[in-house]
Parts: sequence; structure tokens; C-alpha cells
Amino acid sequence: MSLVGKKFPNVTIDAMSEMGDDLRINILEEATSNQQKVILFWYPKDFTFVCPTELHAFQDALDEFAKRNTKVIGASCDTNEVHFAWLNTPKDNGGIEGVTYPLLADTHRQLANILGIVDQDFEYNEDGEETFTGSNVTYRATYLIDETGKIFHESVNDMPLGRNVKEYLRLIDAYTHVQKHGEVCPANWEEGKDAMKADRTSTAEYLAKN
Repeated sequence: MSLVGKKFPNVTIDAMSEMGDDLRINILEEATSNQQKVILFWYPKDFTFVCPTELHAFQDALDEFAKRNTKVIGASCDTNEVHFAWLNTPKDNGGIEGVTYPLLADTHRQLANILGIVDQDFEYNEDGEETFTGSNVTYRATYLIDETGKIFHESVNDMPLGRNVKEYLRLIDAYTHVQKHGEVCPANWEEGKDAMKADRTSTAEYLAKN
């Protein structure tokens, strides 16, 4: 079930800073109390394959997110201790040394299960006993949250598929344009391109030009 248009769940989760500090982070409060947007991206596991490429890609774009008043937060179901070990593993050895944004450690899968992004399923065998299937880790889910705590974008990739960080910057630009100007953003809109009013006349004029 989609959560777009709804408030982000009001849940506080353990997290780890790049300096090894144990944190407690509530995504809803991060957005509303600090009046900033938040991008929360989930990845399956520390010390894996596609995951470090994504964490470094978000780190490389950190200044661009900051320009847009957007905080970056990563998340998985690993523990704080495993996060810190990975943060201290050099990039050329598959680690994420140099990543400076916080990482949620949702070890009990409390938030991940609320969001419905864990690869798990429960079935019953012939004896009526409940059996578990699935990897029990999260898919590559991404949430964009605005300053009121509302989710304005969500997406979920299967585990082999890495994300395009630039697309999230584009989506934040588009949503900010909507907030500031009350216009709507057509397909493939980018900063500096024409947007439209939400009426048939404006749509017709835009299509005539494009």
C-alpha cells in the first residue's frame, strides 16, 4: 500500500554516526522540527555489493542535497556495531569509509515492517505450522519527506538494482517548484524548464510548445 501523501510513521530508531556515536532518530521529527526535507534510503545489507556503490553515490551528492535543505539518511536492518565496522572499512576494500550521514539500525525491523519493505513471507505447512520464507532484509526503498512530514515520493527497487541519485535531486527540485509557485511539473521537468498551471488551457499551451 502506498504511503504517498501520508505522514511518515512517528517511530524512533537506533542509528550510528560516522564518528561512532549511538543515535536515536525519528524521521518525522527530523523533517518537522528542523523544517527540512529528508531523503531516507534503505539498502539490504552492510558489507555487500551494490550497497556501497549507492552509499558513496549519496555521499558524493551530499552538498547538492544540502543546497536543497534536504537531509540524507541511510537505513538497513544491520546493527550499529556492523554499521560502524563498515564505516571504518576503506572504499577500496568494499567499505564506506568517508560516508558522513547517519545510518538507521532497524535491527528489530520495526520501521521497515511498518513501511512494508522487508523481503519476508509467512506460510503454513501441512501440519499447520507457520514457516518463514524470504531474506528478511529490506528492498532498496526510498522516501522523500517534506517539511510537514508528508511523504511526497516513494519507490522500491529489487535488490540487484542500484538507484539513480540524480533522479531524487530532480524530484526534490520539482516538488520545491510546486511548493513555491503552485504550478505542476510535466514529464521530464528539470530546474529552469517550463512548468504548467493545473488547468486545461495551460496544458494545451505547454503541449503546443513542446
